Amino acid sequence: MEDSAHLKRAVTVADVAKAAKVSKTTAARVLGGYGVVSAKITDRVMAAAAALEYRPNELARSMSTGRSGIIGVVVGDIENAFFSLAVRGISDAARLAGFNVIIANSGEELDAEKSAVDLLIGKRVDGLIVTPARCDSIDHLQHIRRAGVPLVLFDRAIPELDVDAVTGDDRDAAIAATRHLIGQGHRHLAYVSAMDTEGGGLTDIRRISNSAVRERVEGFVSVLTEAGLPNPLHYVRLGATDQHQTDGVIKHLLSDSAAPTALLASDSLVGLRIFKSLQSLGLSIPKDVSMISFLDADWTSVTVPPITIVDQRVYEMGKLAGERLIARIERTPLAVERLCVSTSLVLRGSVATIDR
Repeated sequence: MEDSAHLKRAVTVADVAKAAKVSKTTAARVLGGYGVVSAKITDRVMAAAAALEYRPNELARSMSTGRSGIIGVVVGDIENAFFSLAVRGISDAARLAGFNVIIANSGEELDAEKSAVDLLIGKRVDGLIVTPARCDSIDHLQHIRRAGVPLVLFDRAIPELDVDAVTGDDRDAAIAATRHLIGQGHRHLAYVSAMDTEGGGLTDIRRISNSAVRERVEGFVSVLTEAGLPNPLHYVRLGATDQHQTDGVIKHLLSDSAAPTALLASDSLVGLRIFKSLQSLGLSIPKDVSMISFLDADWTSVTVPPITIVDQRVYEMGKLAGERLIARIERTPLAVERLCVSTSLVLRGSVATIDR
């Protein structure tokens, strides 16, 4: 092991100033990007910094400028393609504006989200984008505002918080998907979500703490009610949190006396689990059960048949959230808004027509 006494010392502003033959104050101005320095001197300082492999002290910079140049992002589940695409959009918007991004994964757990928020505020991020695990627990989000850190919500909206939110048109998307199934003759439909709840059933939509899921369920239920179908909440099933749980949800649904002929999956992870569950039961899509999934994940286009999906334009959502946060950081005067990105239904081969 190399002796610590022989380890290379970090290059300082003073080292760069000496190599460039300028004062430390002048070197600090050039490296910090503030003040007025001639182009000739700036080039000399930057050449010296490059030759010495100077790396700025971000903490010192943030203390002197009031900016860290970092955006914090807390997402629900980075394993979910939805959030991976969103982070790409956020990161691209941040990079174009000269910001870096730190990503934290809450796993849709409120305590993990609170810890991530505390950590990122401690790192002096310039702003935060958060996908709230629960829309009915907002003390930690209010703390972000009290700390003076700009906040944008992603995928879920909390009107009581009075901050910007970037979401999909979740209710309308569910309405479009459900109406398509009804239009194809289906009269027994089920909506399946990973949201966990005791017993997996639902008696009151207001119990759903995730605003995106709640709005999709509202859309689903409204179409079934509109079509005169009885007891629509009976076919809203929660708790498809992993493959084992999803297998149980699907088996229970299909054992019902009025088993659904079509399933609507709340996201691509749930959709893939449903697909596997049906395969394990020896059931064919769409011959035995029709299916629609939210999000145009890669797997949906390579199955046989390919899956009809709700295209959510997630990259655009992420980019819009990043741009909105940067506008807030730059103190651009804007009214607080919920920015709703439209979706579209992409028809493939997973929905059969049933003769009425």
